[in-house]
Amino acid sequence: MSTSRRSLLAAAALLPAALALRPAAAQQRFESIFMFIPAGPGGGWDGTGRAIEQAARAAGLVGSFQFENVGGAGGMVGLPRFVNQRRNQPNALMVGGSVMVGAGITNKSPITIANVQPIARLTEEAGVIVVPATSDIRTWQDLEAKLKANPGGVPVGGGSAGGTDHILLGLILKALGRNPREASYVAFAGGGPANAAILGGQVGAGISGYSEFAEQIKAGRMRALATSGERRIEGTDIPTLKELGLDVTAANWRGVFAGPGITAAQRQALIDLMVAVHATPQWKETLRARVWADAFLTGDAFAEYLKRDITATESVLKDLGLA
Repeated sequence: MSTSRRSLLAAAALLPAALALRPAAAQQRFESIFMFIPAGPGGGWDGTGRAIEQAARAAGLVGSFQFENVGGAGGMVGLPRFVNQRRNQPNALMVGGSVMVGAGITNKSPITIANVQPIARLTEEAGVIVVPATSDIRTWQDLEAKLKANPGGVPVGGGSAGGTDHILLGLILKALGRNPREASYVAFAGGGPANAAILGGQVGAGISGYSEFAEQIKAGRMRALATSGERRIEGTDIPTLKELGLDVTAANWRGVFAGPGITAAQRQALIDLMVAVHATPQWKETLRARVWADAFLTGDAFAEYLKRDITATESVLKDLGLA
């Protein structure tokens, strides 16, 4: 056998290994993704979008990302912009969640989450009730006493009006025997402004997902009093409201949506992308690091869940006098 033939056969034998070592870009599904965040930087939706980018790019699934943040009114300021400007665009995604469901109902918005196409529900996160470390409120019992005596005397900061945080406060007041309409709720467009207001003493307490307050809690700048989950958040010793004697639970889900007008095949391509992102080690590490519960659900199953959530949220908001 000639040297050249032996070399050719040897190279052919090594070809599978060489292909296995090709850059991850060989798996690329989208050259670019436009990621729309209907909230300010620093909050849960923004963090979710950035985490998707990190996982997708690390795995070579997407070449590049372009972000746009438009905050206000629980997503109701940005949502019409996304619907109108990203119609028929197969590479556009918007992050949203349960906050947007409530905000659409509360604001009686002509364009709501029902006007975009559900791609994937990603995470679920219990709320946490905090006070600044300098507060004279030391325990949940202290805050409960103040809310029972005078709900309006304790300004509570959180996400947009009618969102998960607002609903949780209403449920707490109702469980304490007070009218939810007595609440002094201060709505913020994103996690950054809410953090600043709590730390600056502009509000007496705050409600949000644990990940948005985790850094401040760990640093000792905020004191966590209770969480709204069915069980304690993994890795923390924060008691649940149920443990503290209040029969209240609530969770905040987040997911991604496509604009109207894309074809079934284009929608499926975005679903397949999120299935691939969900399977990456980078995404799994994000869930662990941010203490996000994995609530993955895609396509039609997610669409059915969303319909039920809209109906249930509308019912709760009416009961609480918020709709």
